[in-house]
Amino acid sequence: MSDSQYQPAKVWSWNKDGAGTWSKINRPTAGARYQQALPTGKHPLQLYSLATPNGQKVTILLEELLALGVSGAEYDAHLIRIGEEEQFSSGFVDVNPNSKIPALLDNSVTPPVRVFESGAILLYLAEKFGHFLPKDHASRTEALNWLFWLQGSAPYLGGGFGHFYHYAPVKIEYAIDRFTMEAKRQLDVLDQHLASHQYLAGDEYSIADIATWPWYGNLVFGEQYGAGEFLDVGSYKNVLRWAHAIASRPAVKRGRIVNRSWGEENEQLPERHDAADFDKLK
Repeated sequence: MSDSQYQPAKVWSWNKDGAGTWSKINRPTAGARYQQALPTGKHPLQLYSLATPNGQKVTILLEELLALGVSGAEYDAHLIRIGEEEQFSSGFVDVNPNSKIPALLDNSVTPPVRVFESGAILLYLAEKFGHFLPKDHASRTEALNWLFWLQGSAPYLGGGFGHFYHYAPVKIEYAIDRFTMEAKRQLDVLDQHLASHQYLAGDEYSIADIATWPWYGNLVFGEQYGAGEFLDVGSYKNVLRWAHAIASRPAVKRGRIVNRSWGEENEQLPERHDAADFDKLK
């Protein structure tokens, strides 16, 4: 049946044999699928993640904090293989009932605090350690404006454009056009803003930049969905300037490869338990 002939049923039913990259792990129900405890390392902060854009946000912030000498930000990063359904273990679901990476457990307090949703983790760590979130009320508000802009916008880029352009088993013109238009509109929002601002919240590098770079920085570098030419990413000059400035930061170079298990061997650090782990890649 062609797309033009499809008519939704009165009540939707799940096709367990659906097509697509993620069809074998997606279900319309939540909760644990099997019993298994999460591993625990030696540091108070336990991160359970994968180096997707959302995962990179947290490891970049943690590496930035460590670069400032914040010893309390030492962490263990445990790899969660989402293609193997490790996000559905009982241990992971206890930390994040939504079964999405990243998830953080802070054992430095009693009882331990769980933090899930990448934006919430960034805000939690910035407030806990007092860095990468402006102190001035107006500047803080501007940083949070862009942090929440990212949290609301990225699903249209990933789950919308990325899914239908790159992952979907069939190419649907309407869906690709719809989300391409939105992805380019978002890039234009960033490009216009960054024409007169060094960073998203002004002159100060903040969690807004740390949240946004893994999505839109990688996008304008042509490293997302094989869509650089299709989106004409080179035309967003201000976003490119901002993206290159952030990519050059040593903490970003480290954080982006934590919990990464694909690509060049010297850019894979599936698990991180100590700063010396990076030395093994040289």
